[in-house]
Amino acid sequence: MTGFDPTADSGSEEDAPPAKLKDQKQALKVLDVRQFTITADDEDIRVDRWFKRHMEDVPFNVVSRWARTGQLRLDGKRVSPGDRISAGQVLRVPPAEIERPGRAPKARKDLSQDQIDFAQELVIHKDRAAIVVNKPPGLATQGGSKTTTHLDGLLDALAFEALGRPKLVHRLDKDTSGAILLARSPGAASFFSKRFSGRTARKVYWAIVMGVPEIADGMIDLPLSKQPGSGGEKMHVDEENGATAKSRYRIIERAGNRACWVELQPHTGRTHQLRVHMAAIGHPILGDGKYGGKDAFLTGAISRKMHLHARRLQIEHPDGHKLDVKADLPEHFAETIENLGLDLTLGDLPLNEKPAGGKFVRKKQSKAHAKQIRKDKRGERRARGEIKGKAGKTGKPTKRERPNAGKATHKKNMSHKAKIKTAKKKH
Repeated sequence: MTGFDPTADSGSEEDAPPAKLKDQKQALKVLDVRQFTITADDEDIRVDRWFKRHMEDVPFNVVSRWARTGQLRLDGKRVSPGDRISAGQVLRVPPAEIERPGRAPKARKDLSQDQIDFAQELVIHKDRAAIVVNKPPGLATQGGSKTTTHLDGLLDALAFEALGRPKLVHRLDKDTSGAILLARSPGAASFFSKRFSGRTARKVYWAIVMGVPEIADGMIDLPLSKQPGSGGEKMHVDEENGATAKSRYRIIERAGNRACWVELQPHTGRTHQLRVHMAAIGHPILGDGKYGGKDAFLTGAISRKMHLHARRLQIEHPDGHKLDVKADLPEHFAETIENLGLDLTLGDLPLNEKPAGGKFVRKKQSKAHAKQIRKDKRGERRARGEIKGKAGKTGKPTKRERPNAGKATHKKNMSHKAKIKTAKKKH
């Protein structure tokens, strides 16, 4: 539903200004006042959000000006862009303004039949409120610089019998495969978005990681932030200023000591969270060169693509039941399962089982990871000092150069190691 009727009345004589109009053009403009009745799908959203949903060609600054000058009315009363609306209310919208040259929004290109067929083949669930697709690796969720092919650009093919294209509710990284939820109406989009922001939606990922974690069932609690100098394209562990990030992992099956198959559940939704967390504890995801470097690859016939897959999505549905969908593995992941001799039937672990041990696990490897970052930063500072001609002698500093020389610094770590040891559960 679009939430408004394009054939609605375009105003009345009461809306017209008094007599002397400058010209006929201004008179026509006055008569173009529009009135829209708010539908149930738009219950409790902001006024500016309503315009973004239904009148994308009207920018926010225009909506703000209309509200500021009293031209925008809700049930006859002045309204602000941040005010919330309710079903049944009538929104009075001023006449459309003449667009300046070059300001017209770009029209979406018609999809080819091949694109339509491709998009529809991705659908693994469809009902009146939701569509779930199984996104293949290599397909971006949304467009960006130099990204012209993406899931968002294919959504016109998934309208089916609905009046409008579905809306993305969440995203996956370009190289991550698996289940993505699409909402089929504005009301459904609002409903599902609240479940994701409220963290009641359950997302289960499968991954192949390098090596085998010492703890079979653990919770990684390491704050994350954007890595300086990466242009926001890369995240890192930041104990001081990072945002809270928690991820649970469970070992499904080992492939000797080379690698293992794990289940991952993000308890927060930070960018690249699972990838950074697994790399931080010393077990990067197979094929994730961005965070694991050369240590994230296996030799032989194992694919070099990233092995991270959104296997399962469980979320409340507007109709009152729970939507629970599983997405099959992409070809390269399934081949790796077979090549490593793993049993695919072992993959779906009980979803509501509580973590063993209870407490969050901060792995020793994560401390080493943070230590390495600090060491790299010290190296950068020394390099800058040498450039400025302030470099001291190279090699290990003397006790005089080290203000804390001779003081015991390992005692703090003793109790930390002891705590980790008691929390361990050998696989």
